[in-house]
Amino acid sequence: MGSVRRYLQFIKPYWKKILLTFGVGVIKFAIPLLLPLLLKYVVDDLLLASLPSEEKLQKLAWVIAGAFFIFTVVRIPVEYFRQYFAQRVASNVLFDLRNHLFDHLQKLSLRFYHNQKVGQIISRVINDVEQTKEFVVTGMMNIWLDSVTLVIAIVMMLWLDPWMTLISIAVFPLYGVSVKYFFKNLRKLTKDRSQALAELQGHLHERVQGISVIRAFHLEEVEKKNFVNKNEQFLERAVSHSKWLGKTFAAINTITDLAPILVIGVSAFEVIQGRLTIGEMTAFYGYLAQIYAPVRRLVNSSTTLTQAHASMDRVFEFIDEPYEINDQADAIHVEQVQGQIEFRHVYFRYNEKQDWVLKGVHLQIQSGQTVALVGPSGGGKSSLISLIPRFYDVSDGKVLIDGRDIRDFTIRSLRKQIGLVLQENILFSGSVEENIRMGKIDASMDEVVEAAKAANAHDFIMELPEGYQTEIGERGVKLSGGQKQRVALARLFLKNPAILILDEATSALDLQSEHLVQESLERLAKHRTTLIVAHRLSTITHADQIFFIEQGEVKEIGTHDQLMSQDGKYAQLFKVQHLHLPST
Repeated sequence: MGSVRRYLQFIKPYWKKILLTFGVGVIKFAIPLLLPLLLKYVVDDLLLASLPSEEKLQKLAWVIAGAFFIFTVVRIPVEYFRQYFAQRVASNVLFDLRNHLFDHLQKLSLRFYHNQKVGQIISRVINDVEQTKEFVVTGMMNIWLDSVTLVIAIVMMLWLDPWMTLISIAVFPLYGVSVKYFFKNLRKLTKDRSQALAELQGHLHERVQGISVIRAFHLEEVEKKNFVNKNEQFLERAVSHSKWLGKTFAAINTITDLAPILVIGVSAFEVIQGRLTIGEMTAFYGYLAQIYAPVRRLVNSSTTLTQAHASMDRVFEFIDEPYEINDQADAIHVEQVQGQIEFRHVYFRYNEKQDWVLKGVHLQIQSGQTVALVGPSGGGKSSLISLIPRFYDVSDGKVLIDGRDIRDFTIRSLRKQIGLVLQENILFSGSVEENIRMGKIDASMDEVVEAAKAANAHDFIMELPEGYQTEIGERGVKLSGGQKQRVALARLFLKNPAILILDEATSALDLQSEHLVQESLERLAKHRTTLIVAHRLSTITHADQIFFIEQGEVKEIGTHDQLMSQDGKYAQLFKVQHLHLPST
């Protein structure tokens, strides 16, 4: 019930609309309850009454006219507004829940995303949230309406004949036994089915993103088999779910069909004995549909609610995923930093089961300096720079900016001071202007253009079909690698951060693109503290300091000339790469 109580918090703001919907629904469901009484009146008071034909026809005309009025003029708008209000409230609840989930997504650590498939995350936000809609429509409205309808119908039947009413509801206990038996496993089966669907969606999402790799390595047949395997896993769970549903409804429908047989037999006996009129017998049979339709809907609702409950569990499991990076209670908002950075005896690992990625790293970077982090792959360079914007927190030690622990700053204000240029920067579907403007949402168009010029991007942007309004596709697929990198740099010029982090920013580019990007980077790095992660040592010989990092430790520190004169690990790597400084 924990999931239900938590879900009710999202429903709470709409309780007045739910009550209104409920009130309209009572009218909607109460109107058909008049039909058996109408049938009783027509049979007993018109058809079997000793009245002149003209009088019978006159009364019949008035009764039918009144019924037409109720079932058209009254019921049509009532039916419309009940459906509209119910769906509108449910949609509003899902709107709020998805907004909450997206906000939650943005606060989760990168560690979470490294362990999850994108498709599975999307499945929870879209599919599972959509399934919970039935809790609002069915659980908060239809179940109560059907219950009220059932009570009203039973009261009317008791008014007609208490004994026949007891006969009519004699099979009710069998429903309780069936629900208890069948629904105990349905929640688990539904949850398993949803998990299998999420895994299938995650697999599909990955393969669609990597379709170029699949084609390049002729893996179509292999991937077809992999997808079939995933699809079969989903099919197995879906079939198990369907089998159990089939057994459930077979039992419920059998029980439902027993009631009319009982009523026909007993009521016919009562008519023969003279204790019941034909009109009353007809009315009772009419009320059977009125009481067993809501009963059947209630049982179906139990199935629907069980599925909704399973989806709720998955949604709240997701919401319960803890935030690893949080603002401290007394965190301050920093407007501007000078850019002095210090790593003080920093230890870091991604989880307790892994070895240390960084082991007692201690280094200082002065404000405005350009420093380089070099060394073999897997040495911890990228992990080191990811600690500065608090993508991860240190396991031990401190990272300081301007002499203050970065955990003393609010995350938002800290990251505002830092700009990152990665080997593959992410662009979003939308226009070039929208992607650049992400650096400063309220920037003017002139500022956007100036940023693009500074990033050597303006000229190629103007050659695009619609200039700055050109749609670049998902992840910027319509742009070349160099163009994407320059748009990402324009975004940074607009952001104007105090600290710049370059992680293999030009390694994947051709020579012409690299020259344009490198020129832009040099312009961007002026008067900022800049950290460069590089494998090609020729690109960092100008750095004020070079840190050689290997196996999570800083092995050497110095300028290029100092490290070359030491003839240590840096010098050996430099020579292996056959790098030569240009002659002056």
